[in-house]
Amino acid sequence: MEQPLDAYSAAVVRVAETVLPSVASLEVRTARGAGAGSASVLTTDGYLLTSAHVVEGADRATATLSDATETVADVVGRDPLSDLAVLLARGDVPAPVPMGDASGLRVGQLVIALGNPLGLAGSVTAGIVSALGRSLPTRAGRVVDEVIQTDAALNPGNSGGVLADSLGRMVGVSTAVAGVGLGLAVPINDTTREIITTLISHGSVRRAWLGIAGTPTHLPAPLAARLGRPTGVQVAQVVPGSPAAQAGLRRGDLVVAIAGGTITTTTQIQKLMVEGAIGRPVEITVWRNGALVDVIAEPRELDAR
Repeated sequence: MEQPLDAYSAAVVRVAETVLPSVASLEVRTARGAGAGSASVLTTDGYLLTSAHVVEGADRATATLSDATETVADVVGRDPLSDLAVLLARGDVPAPVPMGDASGLRVGQLVIALGNPLGLAGSVTAGIVSALGRSLPTRAGRVVDEVIQTDAALNPGNSGGVLADSLGRMVGVSTAVAGVGLGLAVPINDTTREIITTLISHGSVRRAWLGIAGTPTHLPAPLAARLGRPTGVQVAQVVPGSPAAQAGLRRGDLVVAIAGGTITTTTQIQKLMVEGAIGRPVEITVWRNGALVDVIAEPRELDAR
């Protein structure tokens, strides 16, 4: 009779055999010194995907494939706000890692991390999806939402590597070691696929900026009854001189709508701050002193450096 471990092992072995040839170790040198990370083959014409912090301050990296082939890879674009970066290898690369979709993941599902931790090339660890929808603060001061939490062992050097499902599809990009038995990965979804495409074509991602920091909060009972929902976003900080400050937004305002669309989370606000919103007036509806107030703000381009 087949033992339960056999099926588990077979899945991990299958993923390792098919995905590892398309995972590279990266050696990066900058003015601050040397660093290392991982990358995966993104396209047949040589594009590689890694974490933005792995190639921070670098124009190129040395990519070593599983067959020990080395190639120089030029940094095409970095997006610190999603912690994703794209490189272009000067030499031949193997087949790309198939893209999956993290939106279909479930807590408890098997995932496999492939990368090069602590300089140990071609390492594979397995675990489960421990949680979904985590938030990851980036060095650029923004938050990556919908982050995958896993107990698959991650160590320094795994960043930029593949988090795959049992079918060998990349569902995340390993990005952080949060503690023993706690790793995080940027999800592959519609948003990150668009970011990757933009990095390939333009080298950077433009975003709009309002200049507020907020937190989800419960609406006052009369307002909740009026709007038919319990939550909004309370403004905790308004950056002086920002579009929000110039529009008259204040600390303590409850944001309930932007451009007529319902706002219940800070993620919704971030998703509205796309390139097309730069320089375009937008109506923001807030609850202030017991009344709904509309203000007009004109988002500016966010400097993500």
